[in-house]
Amino acid sequence: MSDEINHRHRKPTAFPVEQEVRQTPPEPGRRSPSSFDDKVVMTPDAEDPFIQTTVAEALTPPEARPPRRRFSFGKVAAGATAILVSLALGLWIDRLVRDLFSRTDWLGYAAVTVVAVGAIAFLIVVARELAGMMQLTAIQTLKTDVAQAAASGNAKAARAAISRLAHLLAANPRTARGRARLTETEGDIIDAPHLVELAERELLTPLDRDARRIILSASKRVSIVTAVSPRALVDIGYVLYESARMIRAMAELYGGHPGTLGLLRLMRDVIAHLAVTGSIAVGDSLMQQVLGHGLASKLSARLGEGVINGLMTARIGIAAMDLCRPMPFRALKRPGIGDFLADLTPGTSRTEGAPGL
Repeated sequence: MSDEINHRHRKPTAFPVEQEVRQTPPEPGRRSPSSFDDKVVMTPDAEDPFIQTTVAEALTPPEARPPRRRFSFGKVAAGATAILVSLALGLWIDRLVRDLFSRTDWLGYAAVTVVAVGAIAFLIVVARELAGMMQLTAIQTLKTDVAQAAASGNAKAARAAISRLAHLLAANPRTARGRARLTETEGDIIDAPHLVELAERELLTPLDRDARRIILSASKRVSIVTAVSPRALVDIGYVLYESARMIRAMAELYGGHPGTLGLLRLMRDVIAHLAVTGSIAVGDSLMQQVLGHGLASKLSARLGEGVINGLMTARIGIAAMDLCRPMPFRALKRPGIGDFLADLTPGTSRTEGAPGL
């Protein structure tokens, strides 16, 4: 009885289990863990030869970004020349008005009236052009602020950027439902990345759908017109005309209202981006990969040129969408050439990425 009581009240004892485990020899057939001194180098997906890239992905241009505005002596020279031309024009108008007054008073007063009307109209045009340029700059600034707020996780900055975005798109009736949905979430606690993704889905989903429709319509028109036009000069002129219409429609869709100078600036940025990235043209060999060798050999040369011009117009539209969109692509998928390839080249969707079939 006493032994049982002593056994119940026996103090705990420590055993060197860890030491025994360490001294236990490894089982035969099992290798003990080892460390390697050699550094493991990860191969990027772009350099991995075992990752196959489809033809549509190869045709899709990289995301376009507006170039940085830097100081240039060419701009200074152009500004000085414009000032000298303006002074010379002003002196010529002054001399003309004085000569008319010396002949007859009513001719002088008529000239002054015409000059005043022309000056007011010119100032209005300049103000509209400056407003359009400033709005394009504000859209790019908003795009940068949204990306920085999402990356930093600052919910307050993200909410302020989303409010600016909703104000920018307030005139577009397609965003009414999305703006109402965002207004309902003002009292909710949402972190910055999720808030940015919610705003992108609610506000930009209908606009991205319309942007795809604009690009597809312009690409189809270019493909048909250039396939039947008799002159290469007509092809170039129509591609430029249709590209300008598409870029202006894209800017207006996303809240911008560029004037003539703003449109020229957008076209310059788009063409410069495509030229730098090597996406300005589609080669014949790549075209054979898209259509297949058998189908490409059966098509006429003019029809093949029409398809090439349509794909080039789609590339221009995607780059314009990148530059005009007030938010970077996060929750929504960025469109690619594959989204337009089946519509421009019917019957090739099954053979995409498999040349020669």
